[in-house]
Amino acid sequence: MKYIEVEQKFALTEPDKLKQELEERGGKRGPAVRQVDTYYNTPHRDFLAPAVISEWLRLRETDTGASVNYKRWLPEDAEIKTHCDEYETPVEDVEALRRTLLALDFTKLVTVDKTREEWTVPGEVVVAFDTVAEAGRFVEFEFKGEAESAEEAITRLQEFINGLDVRLGDRINRGYPHMLLGRER
Repeated sequence: MKYIEVEQKFALTEPDKLKQELEERGGKRGPAVRQVDTYYNTPHRDFLAPAVISEWLRLRETDTGASVNYKRWLPEDAEIKTHCDEYETPVEDVEALRRTLLALDFTKLVTVDKTREEWTVPGEVVVAFDTVAEAGRFVEFEFKGEAESAEEAITRLQEFINGLDVRLGDRINRGYPHMLLGRER
């Protein structure tokens, strides 16, 4: 599961109550971090062309460093994605990478500017409270435990979410770039 991500996102309706429950479960709050994520399109295929977007290439910048990330959401043609292949690595010189992408004819799609507060819950879940400029407030639950398959991780994450004694908002089945680009899928 090293290169597989399983997460679920919801509109954030009761942040204080959810944080209180996470604290009661032994959750630890990390510092709020600003993340500026720039998404790029490739010159050899258009990530936006399919009716349902399944790929993203992201360059993330924070106060503590930068990373490059590629995600391919699965099942590829399904409207609702359950997990993704994810490859992420730190970047030492973010400006050099940005210039490299532009020199190779990658084009900037959108920038997502957000503040993220992560909570680590004992066991296998990380909970991220996101405030996204021009999109709103959300909570993401990401499975971080050991699992034999994506299906097992999905089931265990769903069990964690179902076990919360907090009302969550609507489930969001699209990423922040979808929202800012006005894409439903």
